[in-house]
Amino acid sequence: MLFILTGDVQSGKTRWLERLVAELAADGVESRGVLAPGVWRPRADGDDGGLRPPGSGEGAYEKLGIDNVLLPQGERLRFARRRDLAERDGQLNPASQSAAAQLAWEIPGESLARVNAHFEMLAKSTLPEQWTSDGAAVSTRSGQRAPNAAVNFPHSEKRSPDGRPFEKAASVSRETFVREEGEGGAPAPVRPWLLVVDELGRLELERGCGLTAALDLVERGPVPGCPHALVVVRARLRDRAEERFAAAWGGCEALAPGDGARTAVRRAFGLASLIDNEYH
Repeated sequence: MLFILTGDVQSGKTRWLERLVAELAADGVESRGVLAPGVWRPRADGDDGGLRPPGSGEGAYEKLGIDNVLLPQGERLRFARRRDLAERDGQLNPASQSAAAQLAWEIPGESLARVNAHFEMLAKSTLPEQWTSDGAAVSTRSGQRAPNAAVNFPHSEKRSPDGRPFEKAASVSRETFVREEGEGGAPAPVRPWLLVVDELGRLELERGCGLTAALDLVERGPVPGCPHALVVVRARLRDRAEERFAAAWGGCEALAPGDGARTAVRRAFGLASLIDNEYH
């Protein structure tokens, strides 16, 4: 199932999604992809907001930029800065994809490259592979031994969603992140996980650039181990996203932040609904 999470600017999509990812992890469902939390600061005394670009925030807080959190490892990187601030500080690149599209945010090419590399790694991790007796991966497409690239989980006293220390999770293969041997030494079934893309915007859906590796991954549809995906888009881009992705997933379901959306995603993974009054 493809879930499309949509809503207007600053309608709480990412905050809601952050909480959903944490809840799923607590129930043993891992999320892989990217979250895009904003970078905020309190407004100075006497600052009524004045004239600000769209998306810069209202009320007591001002939005300065956007970070990206790479899942599942939790690595956080600076992704975008508000265009007017980047221009003021001489950091606006007129040749960047975001500048060419006249976005309200300046997105450096190296930031796009880093996040695209993450999605490319996720795509490679789901290629069908077999396993030799020494634990090396062999691609079923080429018959060649695949490099045994480990996932760089951060060392932590916390435990991964399946209950194992991250120190152990750091040494697992690139195919499943949490692969264990089943009975008779055969690989255990891959635990289903959720693909998360926060978000696909004008660069991707109107211009075919930006997070191109994320586009490719979503367009591929469900694969073993990844039966569901959740993609964040602005409300005006919802129809375009449905046209592009729905066929590969056998349809899609539009969501808005709230209890009903949480229930829909949890039900897709066979999880019981949670009772929560936050959205009531």
